[in-house]
Amino acid sequence: MVILNPEMDERQVAPNLDKFLKVITNDGGTIDNVDIWGRRRLAYEIQKKTEGIYAVVNFTATSDATQELDRQLKLNESIMRTKVLRAEEAIAMVAAEKVRADEKAARKAARPAKAKQDA
Repeated sequence: MVILNPEMDERQVAPNLDKFLKVITNDGGTIDNVDIWGRRRLAYEIQKKTEGIYAVVNFTATSDATQELDRQLKLNESIMRTKVLRAEEAIAMVAAEKVRADEKAARKAARPAKAKQDA
């Protein structure tokens, strides 16, 4: 995942990412999917900015190519944050987040039922 500076034009995001992703393809890796989420509100300020442009890239590459990609992303001033995860870790994180969301929805649904019982 990459969070880019919100001052960047959203049409420039894909070409900008392609420059970095050449590290992966030049090393024999593959880019499986590039999903640009667009401008989103940040959970907390980063570099005095409250928004960022999110992009999620799924790729297959060697460890060395992944480290080089991460290094180059961190050196670029238009990149505010990066997070590289193995696919297994990302799937586990998504599953855990879904469980939390389901539990929260169940608690929320149970509140009105409890209020009716108390009345």
